[in-house]
Amino acid sequence: MFELLGSGVLANLAPSMLLLVLVGTAAGMAIGAMPGLSATMGLALLVPFTFVMEPTRALVLLGAFYMGAIYGGSFTAILVNAPGTPSSVATALEGYQMTKKGKSELAIVGATFGSLVGGIIGVIALIFLAPPLAEFSLRFGPQEYFWVAIFGLTIIISMASGSLLKGLIGGVIGLLLATVGISPVGGEVRFTFGEPMLQGGVPLVPAMVGLFTVPEVIRLVARKGRGEAAMASTDREHRQTLWDMVRLIFSRPVNLVRSSIIGTVIGILPGAGGSVANLVAYSEAKRSSKHPETYGKGEIDGVVAAESANNATVGGGMIPTLTIGVPGTPPDAIILGVLLLHGLRPGAELFTTSGDLVYTFIIALAVSAVMMVPVGLIGGRALQRGVVAMPARYLAPGITVLTIVGAYAVRTSVVDVFIMLVLGVLAYFLSLAGISAAPIVLGLILGSIAETGLIQGLLTAQGEARPWLTFFTRPLSLVLIAMTLVSLLWPRFRQWRQQRSPSTGPTPEELLADTLRKD
Repeated sequence: MFELLGSGVLANLAPSMLLLVLVGTAAGMAIGAMPGLSATMGLALLVPFTFVMEPTRALVLLGAFYMGAIYGGSFTAILVNAPGTPSSVATALEGYQMTKKGKSELAIVGATFGSLVGGIIGVIALIFLAPPLAEFSLRFGPQEYFWVAIFGLTIIISMASGSLLKGLIGGVIGLLLATVGISPVGGEVRFTFGEPMLQGGVPLVPAMVGLFTVPEVIRLVARKGRGEAAMASTDREHRQTLWDMVRLIFSRPVNLVRSSIIGTVIGILPGAGGSVANLVAYSEAKRSSKHPETYGKGEIDGVVAAESANNATVGGGMIPTLTIGVPGTPPDAIILGVLLLHGLRPGAELFTTSGDLVYTFIIALAVSAVMMVPVGLIGGRALQRGVVAMPARYLAPGITVLTIVGAYAVRTSVVDVFIMLVLGVLAYFLSLAGISAAPIVLGLILGSIAETGLIQGLLTAQGEARPWLTFFTRPLSLVLIAMTLVSLLWPRFRQWRQQRSPSTGPTPEELLADTLRKD
């Protein structure tokens, strides 16, 4: 294996290969930063160009594009509260709040280095843990996927820092939206109101763009400006050097590594991917923080956790794709299709007979993660300064055009634009009542996973006297149930402990900032 790794490294050091990785990474970042133009869509558009390419170069280009697109979604999530990809939902929760405080540059640097660490750890797992982890993922049945979705829904407790009831209301709205369309198991058509475009359900990207972005545009227009804090460029931010910001981010290595491991493990599970991983990692970062009250108000650890996890899913998702031919996410399915088009079959034979190709592809993912740093820092910080300097009278119309184009581009459907606008206006009025958009998106993402797992699990146990017991008797289900209970009870335990020993000291970020100023 180490010989193949060495040959993969040497292949990626060739100037032509480095240029290919650079082009793929930069193009992926550009597509990922545009709401509606997801990594899946970009990869699908690239596939015809790979027909005339050598298999190794085709896979390297697609892998670099994939890695860059997942990271690129953080730019608009941070700057204008418009997640470029579903994997950037949690990034928007903290990143946009940092932008409103004049810390957008710090948020972009945090997203960049979080993506770097997550991408590298995901690739390391792909290199050394592919066979055993792929075998482990096969043990997940419908029952386990049901409990994974239920565990994910407990994140609402972390998001609902102000009111648990309002957070639950948002989650229920998301679950109701997830029931629109054809039933994933029975095939019944539900709540489509006679519109054929709704038979596939409420599309995630237009819904996400509407729920997060449209309310901000309405607020911009209502204020006739950015307001007292939003988009402010503060002197304090400009006094921080890049090195100071990097030191701040790497001062919490546990958050980086834990979030990357979460992203890798969730990436292995088919059907989950970055849209689930970034929310779970964000929730765990908040749950383990000594100052959870800072989350939702512009906490850099939340941005780092979300971006570490979603880029780690790239390497994690490749584990079942390359070893057993089961793609974890739609982008993985496209890469699997390219493998098959070039006559390459996933499995142990792929690693032996085509080892040079596989390890060149794997190392290219790591090279792409490294290239994201200079490309992202140059492009992302330039974009940040442009958005900060842009007058509000241009910013609001620009964001509106971007959201409409993004919603329309998914299926080239005016219905999607209408869905985006309706949900956006609804989210604005819900926000006035204190109901956040994040639990709604979470319910929309996990609703179909939970429903499919529940119905399929009951069908597989149809011959038993009590079919519902199948969800409580499998070992992995019991582990997930225990994790769900811990997730539910931990915030209450933390609150009880803080009431017994209140702490009013400064946060770690404040302590480090004081140290940097003294230096």
